[in-house]
Amino acid sequence: MALPDSPSATGHGVRDDGVRDAPDVRLPAYPPKPVPGDRIAVVSPSAGLPGLFPLPYELGLERLHTEYGLEPVEYPATRAMGATPRERADDLHAAFADPSVKAVIASIGGDDQITVLPLLDRELIRARPKPFFGMSDNTNLLAYLWNCGVVGYHGASVMCELGRPGAMDPLTAESLRAALFTSGPYELRPAARFREVDLPWEDPATFARAPETEPGSGWTWHRPDRVVEGRSWGGNVEILSWLLMADREIARDASVYDGCVLFLETSEDMPRADDVFRILRSMGERGLLQRFRALLMGRPKAWSFERPLAPAARARYVRDQHEAVLRAVDAYAPDMTVVLDVDLGHTDPQLVIPYGGTVRVDGPARRVTVTY
Repeated sequence: MALPDSPSATGHGVRDDGVRDAPDVRLPAYPPKPVPGDRIAVVSPSAGLPGLFPLPYELGLERLHTEYGLEPVEYPATRAMGATPRERADDLHAAFADPSVKAVIASIGGDDQITVLPLLDRELIRARPKPFFGMSDNTNLLAYLWNCGVVGYHGASVMCELGRPGAMDPLTAESLRAALFTSGPYELRPAARFREVDLPWEDPATFARAPETEPGSGWTWHRPDRVVEGRSWGGNVEILSWLLMADREIARDASVYDGCVLFLETSEDMPRADDVFRILRSMGERGLLQRFRALLMGRPKAWSFERPLAPAARARYVRDQHEAVLRAVDAYAPDMTVVLDVDLGHTDPQLVIPYGGTVRVDGPARRVTVTY
C-alpha cells in the first residue's frame, strides 16, 4: 500500500519500496509484552516445515504451553509446504491484526521470505505492534519490523529451540523467558557447553534424550578498550546479502545506523570464509559496516548433514571464518570492538537478541547486556 510522505509515527521516513530515507532521532519502540495465559501466534513466514517434521514442532508447541504458559494459535500456512508468499503474508496480517494475540513466533526459517516482504501491510503492523521471535530467514521480517519502528527478537523458533530433543537448554530457556515476559537489562553470558552435531528430526529416537554437547571456549574479544551502547541491527549474514542485492529494508543512507551495535551470524549452509569476507567487504564498500561501533559475531555453525566435519575440520572452519570477519572489520571499521563466538543464531544454546533494542558492550568488563 502507498505510504504517507511524512515520517511515520515511529520516527523514520519510509518510501514505498520499504527502504529508509533520512534517519530520525526516534528509534524502534518495544511493543507490549505478553503474560502467561496469553495467545501467541505460530506462523511459518518462510517454510512450512512443521508439515514435514511434526515431532520437533509438536514438542515446541507443548513447551510454549506447559513451560511458558502461552496458548499457541496456528494459521493456515503454518504446516503447509509450498504455501505461496501471499498465503504467508495473510497469516502474518491475521496474527498482527488479532487483538487477542499478544506475540508472534516463527516455526522455523527457510530461504524465500524475501518474496513475502512486498506483500506486507506496513501500516497494519505499525498500528498493532507485537513482539516477533524468529531467526535465520526471519532476518527479513526483523529488518522489516525495524523499518516499521518495532523492536523484534532474533532467536527462539518453535522447531529448533523450543523443540530441542530432551529438554530446552537452560541458557536458551532463561533468555527466551526474559525476552518474552520482562522489560529491562539482561546480561548475556557465554555457554559452558554447546551442541554442534544434529540428529535427524524424522527419527523418534532423536527426541528420547538430550543431545551431546562439548565444552565451550567462551567469547573472544578484539579491541575491548571501550564501552559501546546502541540499538542493535543485523541478523543472518546470507540473508542480509540477499536484502542488499534486492535493495530491500536496508537504508541507502547508511547514517541511519550510526552508533548502532551490529550482530551477525551464519547458517547451517556453512558459507565459505571467503564468501563471508566478501559480503562484509560489500557492506564496507556501501559505507554500511563502518557505521557500527561494535560487532557481536555468533558462533559459526560448523557441522551439517551435508558437511559432517570432523572436530579438527570444524576448528579450521571456525578459525577461517574468524579471520575473514576480522579482515573485513580491520579494513573498513578498524576502531570497532568485536566479540566472536557469541551464543546467538544457529547455535545451541542460543541467546535471544533484541532487534532494534538497546545493547551494551562493555569491553573492559567483558560484559554484554541487552535490553529486552
